[in-house]
Amino acid sequence: MGFAIKTIVVKEGMPSVEQARARLHGEIQVAQQSGTKLLKLVHGYGSTGVGGDLRIALQATLRQMIDQRQIRDCIYGENWRTSDERSWELLKRMPELKSDSDLGRGNRGITLVLL
Repeated sequence: MGFAIKTIVVKEGMPSVEQARARLHGEIQVAQQSGTKLLKLVHGYGSTGVGGDLRIALQATLRQMIDQRQIRDCIYGENWRTSDERSWELLKRMPELKSDSDLGRGNRGITLVLL
């Protein structure tokens, strides 16, 4: 069974936190309606002084969405490695992700969102 994976570059255009949150919600809604199972969210990690705010705010939003059962789960980029239990479970379900360029790199600028 194939899985649809979509990459969303939220940091593009240096949005405010609120703009990035609005885009995140919109992209999740579109992805869920189209049957996408996984989003790779590129929010940056603070190298410009903006990405850190986006990362913190968007990850907090995603945790709330998990609590409210709007999304299934999320895996932060720094945890996206084969030795992480949740990452390994996802890799077993979606083996094609083993070729992901960010796997094992500790990239704090991304978050995987399971829909």
